[in-house]
Amino acid sequence: MGSYIIRRLLLMIPTLFGITGIVFLMMAVSPGGIGGAAVRKMTAGGAVEPEKAKAAREYYEKRYGLNDPAIVQYGRWLNRISPIGWETIDTAEGIEHGAFGFKVPDLGKSIPKGRSVVDLYSEALPITLLLNLATLPLIYIVSVILGVYAARHRGKLFDVGTGTTLLGLYSVPVMWAGVLLIGFLANKSYLHWFPAGGLSSPNAGDMAFMPSWGEAGFERGWLLDRLWHLVLPCLCLMYANFAFLSKLMRASTLESLSADYVRTARAKGVDGQVVLWGHAVRTSLIPLITSAAFILPAMIGGSIIVEKIFSIQGMGLLTVDAIFDRDRELVMAGALTAGVLSIVGVLIADICYVLVDPRVSYD
Repeated sequence: MGSYIIRRLLLMIPTLFGITGIVFLMMAVSPGGIGGAAVRKMTAGGAVEPEKAKAAREYYEKRYGLNDPAIVQYGRWLNRISPIGWETIDTAEGIEHGAFGFKVPDLGKSIPKGRSVVDLYSEALPITLLLNLATLPLIYIVSVILGVYAARHRGKLFDVGTGTTLLGLYSVPVMWAGVLLIGFLANKSYLHWFPAGGLSSPNAGDMAFMPSWGEAGFERGWLLDRLWHLVLPCLCLMYANFAFLSKLMRASTLESLSADYVRTARAKGVDGQVVLWGHAVRTSLIPLITSAAFILPAMIGGSIIVEKIFSIQGMGLLTVDAIFDRDRELVMAGALTAGVLSIVGVLIADICYVLVDPRVSYD
């Protein structure tokens, strides 16, 4: 197992080269070039005099090397994010290289926003991860339970009813579902059970962390306030995954229940619940583990609509703005983050195969 993990980690390097290289090439052939559109947007629109706009464009292009060939810019970006390479310094005259050796990786600086990528990601990434990590366990718990019970009651009312309901939910667009949730559950004219947007109330910074009773009565505290704001965004992220994963779990459980080892366990008089949950369900989790390797990166990308609807400043809005602005540093950092999450997810899935299926071994 140890040698397998080491090989997989080493294979991450060429895989990330391929992912980031393709994204960089797409940006190079797009209108405006790599980062050029961001500079033009900053100096256009009539807010800056033509002479000053031209001078500013020339300054940015020289400082960040935007006129260099694409392969040179890509190599410079690889050197910047690598822990081993030439130390680079952005000066007014351009990019200078220092000594070769170990250094601190640098994701660069966003030209339109004027801030480092690390600072922008440190604000946006935890919010998106919070949304997805709060929904992911609930998605799998509900999907496994529904799939198993639908398999046990195959063809009966529970199986048909849940299958039809979940298929209907899967057909509802996320954008429409979010608007309906806000319109009915967050609208003062209707139920007004939840807030319409954001992740916390304006006075959340003055709240105690835990709920308590004060002079004004019950005070929900910062933690309960954050959970209260997460309900509607999490519902939008969850409901579409229930149908797919529960159907996948149902089909896998039915296949396991008809396997020889399950029939043998029943013939030996093993308790039915032990056969179901200890034998059939355990091996039925393999398809769900496979899908889990890609569901987290997919949910991070799919949370763009949810973040837009509920006014949440996460990775979704940051990535969309970076793409429209041709912000090279932010787009490349997003491609690198998605690539790392996907590869690590596949590696974790391979390790989980050994845990749920004793027939799998990497030794």
